[in-house]
Amino acid sequence: MHFSLILATRARTEELEHFLAALDAQTARSFDLVVVDQNEDERLLPVLAPYRERFPIRHIRSRPGLSRARNVALRHATGDVVAFPDDDCLYSADLLEGAAVYFEHHPRTHGIVVRPIGEDGATLLSYRREPAPVTPLNVFGRTISYTMFFRREVVAAVGDFDESLGLGAQSPWGAGEDIDYPIRALHRGFRLAYVPELTVMHPRHGDERALQRAFSYAAGFGRVCRKHGYPAWFMGYHLCRSLAGTLIGLSTGRPAKARVHWRALRGKLYGWAARG
Repeated sequence: MHFSLILATRARTEELEHFLAALDAQTARSFDLVVVDQNEDERLLPVLAPYRERFPIRHIRSRPGLSRARNVALRHATGDVVAFPDDDCLYSADLLEGAAVYFEHHPRTHGIVVRPIGEDGATLLSYRREPAPVTPLNVFGRTISYTMFFRREVVAAVGDFDESLGLGAQSPWGAGEDIDYPIRALHRGFRLAYVPELTVMHPRHGDERALQRAFSYAAGFGRVCRKHGYPAWFMGYHLCRSLAGTLIGLSTGRPAKARVHWRALRGKLYGWAARG
């Protein structure tokens, strides 16, 4: 089983060096890396050079925008399985081997999402430790782009990422492309599974960055819910969660947390209500 890994990057070199070293340590060696460079200079050339003889690397360029970059790279992805690592994540040495084994043992599963962990090994976000099928209702709590692995037939059927969603999009929707994509796969009848025994490490980001992106990320969430016709009760549930987070932050003396949840609440409403 061959993997094509699509990695969009901008303004990072040290983190990319760490990812490349982790990729070079993989126990499964059947993979290629498509690096989509959104920098305006040649900073990646010395970073990529030491690894070009270690595994296949295709270095291409695109204009800014995460979804746009992935769409450019999809034209160059030839693997049996396609994945979308971030430029600041790390693969454990046996991740690709574990994913290959899972796909071989579950031929009727078309895609998997694995568990994100921090540097300390603790699970990130609200991901659980129990395996489960991914459904249109739980997809919001079980998918993030750097944890997704899709068989080629999924990518062929679903097509491009929605370029109005995600970081760098020319829209208010700063996230949601990694929710939208598996929803579209599910709507086409593909089977996806959450596989928590496989993990990807991603650094935690502090409260300041969370505050900066809370509105646009949540707006993307609301936009995806509107795009796919999720019912009002579903959005109401998630608005209540953000409101509860705001109140808990205030009552426990954590104003930074309260501000993040309040901005998220406003973003969800904005994304849900926006037309066009």
